[in-house]
Amino acid sequence: MSKQKLVLIGNGMAGVRAVEEVLQLAPDQFDITIFGSEPYPNYNRIELSKVLQGDTEIHDITLNSWQWYEDNNIKLYPGETVLKIDKDKQIVRTDKGREAAYDKLIIATGSLPFMLPLPGADKEGVTAFRDIKDCEKMIECSNHYKKAVVIGGGLLGLEAARGLLNLGMEVDVVHLADYLMERQLDQTAGKMLQKELEKQGMNFLLEKQSEEIIGTDRVEGLKFNDGHQIEADLIVMAVGIRPNVSLAKESGIPVNRGIIVNDYLETEVPNIYAVGECAEHREMVYGLVAPLYQQGKEMAKQICSIEGDGYQGSVLSTQLKVSGVDVFSTGKINEDEHTKSLKLFDDWNGTYKKVLVDKGKITGAVLFGDTSDGNRLLSLINNGAAIEEYTESERSENSGADLISSMPDEEIICGCNGVTKGTIVEAINSQGLATVEQVKGCTNASRSCGGCKSLVSDLLEHTLGDDYTQNEKESICTCTTLSRDEVIEEIKLKGLTHTREVMNVLGWKSEEGCSKCKPALNYYLGMLKPTEYEDEKESRFVNERLHANIQNDGTYSVVPRMYGGVTNAEDLRKIADVADKYEVKMIKVTGGQRLDLLGVKKQDLPDIWSELDMPSGSAYAKGLRTVKTCVGADFCRFGTQDSIGLGIKMEKKFEGLNTPHKVKMSVSACPRNCAEGSVKDVGVVGLDGEFEIYVGGNGGTHMRKAELLYKVKTEEEVLAVTAAFLQYYRESANYLERTSAWVERVGLDQIRSVLDEKQTFLELNARMDEALSVVQDPWKEAIEDNRLLRELYQNVKVPAGTN
Repeated sequence: MSKQKLVLIGNGMAGVRAVEEVLQLAPDQFDITIFGSEPYPNYNRIELSKVLQGDTEIHDITLNSWQWYEDNNIKLYPGETVLKIDKDKQIVRTDKGREAAYDKLIIATGSLPFMLPLPGADKEGVTAFRDIKDCEKMIECSNHYKKAVVIGGGLLGLEAARGLLNLGMEVDVVHLADYLMERQLDQTAGKMLQKELEKQGMNFLLEKQSEEIIGTDRVEGLKFNDGHQIEADLIVMAVGIRPNVSLAKESGIPVNRGIIVNDYLETEVPNIYAVGECAEHREMVYGLVAPLYQQGKEMAKQICSIEGDGYQGSVLSTQLKVSGVDVFSTGKINEDEHTKSLKLFDDWNGTYKKVLVDKGKITGAVLFGDTSDGNRLLSLINNGAAIEEYTESERSENSGADLISSMPDEEIICGCNGVTKGTIVEAINSQGLATVEQVKGCTNASRSCGGCKSLVSDLLEHTLGDDYTQNEKESICTCTTLSRDEVIEEIKLKGLTHTREVMNVLGWKSEEGCSKCKPALNYYLGMLKPTEYEDEKESRFVNERLHANIQNDGTYSVVPRMYGGVTNAEDLRKIADVADKYEVKMIKVTGGQRLDLLGVKKQDLPDIWSELDMPSGSAYAKGLRTVKTCVGADFCRFGTQDSIGLGIKMEKKFEGLNTPHKVKMSVSACPRNCAEGSVKDVGVVGLDGEFEIYVGGNGGTHMRKAELLYKVKTEEEVLAVTAAFLQYYRESANYLERTSAWVERVGLDQIRSVLDEKQTFLELNARMDEALSVVQDPWKEAIEDNRLLRELYQNVKVPAGTN
């Protein structure tokens, strides 16, 4: 029996969660295709502010990795937008000219940011705050400008403001209302929040209506309707969102504010469903995660022909950490003539609680500072509980594990994902879960906003008793309870030699592992036994397997290696000839002093590498990427050392070495530091008669200035110190931990104390030499035999939509 075709338009949280529900209910019923306008896998938009703030990177907020799509045989077309739905032929058409037939179609196009139609809104320096591209725009602006204005004092605006403060900008928040977050908080809580945020450096302009954005080509300021104006280099509009319904409307699917759906999330067109922020259910459009996930669960049952009650609507609740401050609200937040309230205001501790009561029943609540009662209040409201049920539990002084023990099994712990206490307790007992991360991986509790983590921790403590440690160790992934150090120790102790063997012997919960642990185990095994272990290419990330970086349009980026940034006429002619022959879209000089051939078709990759006959620049590698150099003493009148010569030696020595994360180096010939060693993993600066070696720098979103490790006299010492430093990093860092984070965590003094021990220093160098002795570039072998190269590409499955 052939599978039905299920197509999802929109690769966001609501749509992909619905697909997860379908896979759980009927894993073999559908061939699934997903189109997403952004060039990324499904990520947690709730944590987008952390990317802006520099607390995390994009891969850290990814909910479903590229590998997940591949493992579930899902065809994903990232960076591709559906433009037309042919309802009669049941076909969708994209901006890339692609057509996909469907038996069932889910529209999950989400929402669009509302941009105020102010004069000057089209000027450079005006942006929304809705996706990763907006974050990148703001981060780039912060590198050149200092004065930011955020229009909107709601949650999104405050998160944008916090991020911009972290990026070193001065921030004014402009808000039309007389207090912050008026949709989620009452005036008391809103004013308390303002006071806390002012301590952090935000400046607020309340009851201000924007009238015009000032400037010529670029924004220079903001004018208000009262005539007052302020300076601005960047204006972020965070004033709300609207359902993205244009595709549905143009395709003849009935639309009001959102796409009209029934209780089973069916539109008025057969076989077409809508879910998430674009859907309108019973005249309501929801923008919070919990109701969107509930919609997806009910819709999946209908798609899989499983009887269900349908989606009945949601009592909205908001549990948030706004710039480090905990707030919660649900139901009614403001009194009227029919309500009474129970209030507790503690100015000293900065906490506030208000519970609203109508006809003896709890109808709403606002919490500030201490939100531990949030889930319980939401549950009481959903159950139509009387106020006495809450006040009596308060008088009993139950808290922590005692409060948890009094909860019924059906009480919701994670509102976003609808996970009950009973579900979590059963998973802890049956799956041997011991950490919040493991509970998240097994049950989805705390997977989205993270507001219920403390409750999950209380549940673990209640269930496990003395066996639970709140300062829990970090397991390498949700497939195991073991930490990185425990896994490595077990590999040594038991003589394990393959990733599958590690998973089997150490009791992995998932037989196949996941996209997080498979590459980590592959790295740890290779690091521990470099001369014995055979690299498992299938455990590597897709870009590493392909020796090319996937781009947002489904093409690839090819970067030949140029040692120390030095090339010659012959290699340049090869690159030019290849670019012409294969119609390369762009040739770009990279920040690592190489040439990047962008827009390469997948089928052309083997021939391009063969004709270039140059080693790969490893622009995708968890290993040495580049050694950037200045021109050095041979040409520069300020140069004191041969930076190019030393840079080439370093690049050739460590080429092909596997490391926990990417490594970038540089060599400058004088203190002017033209090769930017202060933001490199290893930066060497030449002085008159000596070299300074800096380590732990990072020029990305987690910007960190490198620290001086040693001063040495000779190039040989530079190479030896670098080898010892890198080997210690290889042996003690977590997989995917940059040297910047590792140096910060371990401390430079500890690193020096290890390297200062002469015998240890020599042993680290010996182990580095052993690791380098078996470094073989399979690329070079494949280039010699074009057939092998083609086989490599044919055997690699790529989850992204490719040419």
